[in-house]
Amino acid sequence: MLDNLGSRFQDIVKKIKGHGKLSESNISDALREVRLALLEADVNYKVVKDFISRIKEKAVGEETLKGINPGQQFIKIVNDELVELLGGTNARLTKAPKGMTVIMLSGLQGAGKTTFAAKLAKFLKGKGERPYLVGADIYRPAAMKQLQVLGESIDVPVFTIEGSKDAVEICRKGLEEAENRNSNYVLLDTAGRLHIDEELMNELKEIKKIAKPQEILLVVDAMTGQDAVNVASSFNEALNIDAVVLTKLDGDARGGAALSIKAVVGKPIKFVGVGEKMDDIELFHPDRLASRILGMGDVISLVEKAQTIIDEDEAKKLEEKMRKQEFDLEDFLKQLQGIKRLGSLGSILKMLPGVGDLGDLAPAEKEMKKIEAMIQSMTKEERANPKVINANRKKRIAKGSATDVSDVNKLLTQFEQMKKMMKMFSNGGLPNMGKMPKFPGRKFPF
Repeated sequence: MLDNLGSRFQDIVKKIKGHGKLSESNISDALREVRLALLEADVNYKVVKDFISRIKEKAVGEETLKGINPGQQFIKIVNDELVELLGGTNARLTKAPKGMTVIMLSGLQGAGKTTFAAKLAKFLKGKGERPYLVGADIYRPAAMKQLQVLGESIDVPVFTIEGSKDAVEICRKGLEEAENRNSNYVLLDTAGRLHIDEELMNELKEIKKIAKPQEILLVVDAMTGQDAVNVASSFNEALNIDAVVLTKLDGDARGGAALSIKAVVGKPIKFVGVGEKMDDIELFHPDRLASRILGMGDVISLVEKAQTIIDEDEAKKLEEKMRKQEFDLEDFLKQLQGIKRLGSLGSILKMLPGVGDLGDLAPAEKEMKKIEAMIQSMTKEERANPKVINANRKKRIAKGSATDVSDVNKLLTQFEQMKKMMKMFSNGGLPNMGKMPKFPGRKFPF
């Protein structure tokens, strides 16, 4: 998401760094490019105009010219304005002061409401809450069944009334059942349409009246660009929504929705969907997204994501094994699988500061899959002690992983080189950088 916009901003910053000071002339050139980049990203025209005006006002002031590195000054101004444009601060879900917290999900058909309902339920469950899902989409075929399947996959109860044509009644009974189950969060998955119509809005208003939700979250598809902002405006007029959820940010989204919604609708973005898995949901942090756009990474989000995936006890055991030089291929396999759970290599590397254009990472991703397949084709004995792997075993491993014997040889050689490096580090020394092991023809993922 926002890859093109991010690269454009980073190019603009590089150009401004080449000037000795910030002046109206060089600032105007940079802002012209910023304006084009934002419009190409489908950001609302008025939002772009106001954004450019604020940056110009701050960048060309006399005080900013004295003793300031122009590149750093420009980055700071743009970063601050981007953060403000995106909402300023992270907006969390509001919890009811007592009793159940009811969250109503609304939006057009195809925006991803049902999937997001399950993701949010899992997110809340991970925080120690007791969520309950209510399927009130009576129009879309198999919507209720989809929610039940997703609920089972995350072990969260789901309430539906098969065959019912009364969404309001489903929500009423669902709330009663949630109270009986002692749930403290109820997520109402309402129906959508392919377009906004009076019938849809009237049904949602009725559900709002009986459910009295603490929050109404509007789920919009980020890939629809400026249309997402128009949808948000229409739903807000009818329901007075509390916040927005942007889904499908992992797709080919230009970013206009993320940069326009708060300014146009006046409602914060609270969550973003960044993939198809149930864990692919993130709290929306304006400062972190601004940092990503400007190429400064997002290490905090990466660490938080890692903390939810990495088991602390397992990490300690691994650290001890590395210290004692007992790290084996079974441990290496676990590390590879841990990296996969964090996301694609591209998504991980983009969170690191200073990482520019990554190019095509498909070969590296393919290499990781190949390595994983080779290790999985080994026996427990072979993973624990690779020295037992003779010619016949190599042939079996290659056949079982659909690779060549030469691939198995490379893996074993590189693993031994890595162990030697670990030994040098564990002994308190640093390896000679001129004699670091090379991995010809490979982008090896460690």
